[in-house]
Amino acid sequence: MIGFDNDKYLRIQSEHIKERIAKFGNKLYLELGGKLFDDHHASRVLPGFQPDSKLRMLSQLSDSAEIVIVISAVDIEKNKVRADLGITYDEDVLRLRSEFQNRGFFVGSVVITHYNGQSSASAFRERLERMGIKAYYHYIIEGYPHNVALIDSDEGFGKNDYVETSRPLVIVTAPGPGSGKMAVCLSQLYNEHKRGVEAGYAKFETFPVWNLPLKHPVNIAYEAATADLNDVNMIDPFHLEAYNNIAINYNRDIEIFPVLNALFEGIYGENPYKSPTDMGVNMVGFCISNDDVCCQASKEEIIRRYYSALNKFAESGMNDAEVNKIALLFKQAKISTADRKTTVAAKERQEKSGVPSSAIELADGTIITAESSPLLGPSAALLLNATKHLAGIDHSVKLIPQEMIEPIQKTKIDYLGGKNPRLHTDEVLVALSVLSKEDDNCRRALAQLPELRGCQAHSTVMLSFVDQKIFKKLGVGLTCDPVRSNR
Repeated sequence: MIGFDNDKYLRIQSEHIKERIAKFGNKLYLELGGKLFDDHHASRVLPGFQPDSKLRMLSQLSDSAEIVIVISAVDIEKNKVRADLGITYDEDVLRLRSEFQNRGFFVGSVVITHYNGQSSASAFRERLERMGIKAYYHYIIEGYPHNVALIDSDEGFGKNDYVETSRPLVIVTAPGPGSGKMAVCLSQLYNEHKRGVEAGYAKFETFPVWNLPLKHPVNIAYEAATADLNDVNMIDPFHLEAYNNIAINYNRDIEIFPVLNALFEGIYGENPYKSPTDMGVNMVGFCISNDDVCCQASKEEIIRRYYSALNKFAESGMNDAEVNKIALLFKQAKISTADRKTTVAAKERQEKSGVPSSAIELADGTIITAESSPLLGPSAALLLNATKHLAGIDHSVKLIPQEMIEPIQKTKIDYLGGKNPRLHTDEVLVALSVLSKEDDNCRRALAQLPELRGCQAHSTVMLSFVDQKIFKKLGVGLTCDPVRSNR
């Protein structure tokens, strides 16, 4: 079911940004929070929101926009990795640049922030320049962000490289949080002002949604998604005081606003914004077409984030603060893991079978379950059961004959040194693909894979990285109990 009007969003969001550009004399630095594309969190909690909606919306402004990518020298030095992609932040800068350019955007430059002479950051800048990419340094400012007198001076922002831009809208983005996007924007305001340009600043961040209630499931889901950062949604006290209206923001923006206010006053003499919410341009809240659908999807997301945190804790044994925080959010949202139908179904199947089990909820609400066997793991068996159901193939039909599975198992154990002989999801899909040339049932089953996009699944054991990746590629929302399989 659809809960979000994506066409309306594309229309009114771009118009709102155009209005903000005009307000600041045709030069606006737009800090982009979250992901410009591949925004799967937004698409999960707002069914109908397309993962590349922000990019498609900004494409309407591409002729007047340029992109500046920001990366912290600290992250380069640490070889920080994007967990969702498995690549380092510096490699992601190049990936982002390529993605933006392929979509018709002009990428003007890269800014390396928090620079303090790190050799790896210097090497990265040299690499960028060899590729013909403009690169700039922004330095560590002692006492940032509270030492306003130093920040707002030639020894503070004035010491940073001035980033040359040529278009009215400058979109400032980064591979991940903590890169220094806001500081880059503010530094540019200072340096533009010195050059006689009165540029403006705005923030484009989807969550929390400022015009939804504080405890709306969509906003609670954002807290669950950022539990590792310890973000907390709050009523914006500055907005309440200025307008006597409730608006929702989060702790970091609220805490930094007095500093931003002082910086704006230092640069311009006055602050054009009365609250951190005023700085935002997000119109998502006006495009929710079915609140009940978005509430249910957000509750599913909170539970999904909880299981993700449990799995992370089980794998690393590190601090359980993230798990505990999301557990508290359960109470705010008035939910439990029992509200996830697939979790209940998978556990019931395991209780009956005594072996690891799994379940998936199809688009029409049908629950399909599966269990581990000597030939197949619970996730591989689930894919077969689900696609057979969707294709109208009787459950008793064996799509992959045992005589085909056994040689694969022999290769895995005898030749590749594996310990688990059961087929993973990718191996099952390859086998189906080979058989589909001659077997109509296999061909029909494979053809059902697109129907799994948006479905929810649960496993009573943690799945391998390979299996998790397959479910992700299929667009299935997967959760797992924090239990390692010993079968």
